[in-house]
Amino acid sequence: MFVINCKNYEEIAGEKIIKFVKIAEKVSEKYNVKIAIVPPQHLIGLVSKSLIPILAQHIDDSKVGSTTGFVIPELLKKSKVKGSLINHSEHRISSNKIQKLVSKLRELKMISIVCVKDVAEVKKYVKLNPDYIAIEPPELIGSGKAVSKERPELITKAANAIRNEKNKTKLLCGAGIVSGQDVSKARELGSEGILVASGIIKAKNWNDIMSEFAKSMV
Repeated sequence: MFVINCKNYEEIAGEKIIKFVKIAEKVSEKYNVKIAIVPPQHLIGLVSKSLIPILAQHIDDSKVGSTTGFVIPELLKKSKVKGSLINHSEHRISSNKIQKLVSKLRELKMISIVCVKDVAEVKKYVKLNPDYIAIEPPELIGSGKAVSKERPELITKAANAIRNEKNKTKLLCGAGIVSGQDVSKARELGSEGILVASGIIKAKNWNDIMSEFAKSMV
């Protein structure tokens, strides 16, 4: 799994997100790599019918109906959204809410990606059996310094913690990934995919950098 979090970067504002997703579709097909795009919430409607999975950046533990301003999983599913990030380092939530949201997405047959900052959180949240756990040390996010190089032992320990639980959860590696070499190293250390943001979004040529990452995945 190759997940691209667009955050709220200006580079994909407005209809630029459509161009971005179309490039991702072509790269995904060419290299037979599963790519998922995580656009800003207000742009989801422009790309929700994409050929590749579209995920939400955040969801709320709230009900369908009179819940103004909240992002409701049931309604996302009706808009063809395939799942969501949960507990990203820029939008942390309580462990109680994480548990409820993982359960809700499982019930809806949607993809859950729980973001964690360290191995202790991997061990804690793998017991919830989310589809993916993405480990991202906050200090390396957006730094250009890849966790696979700066703290390789973190990926190895996280992979072992997930393996020990013996469930379906898979490990994604994030934070500071800017090259295919970073991707290859993360895979060698036990990650089954990556969660990347600025390393892709802020690149001068989206097709070239996505292709570099995708080739490194396989």
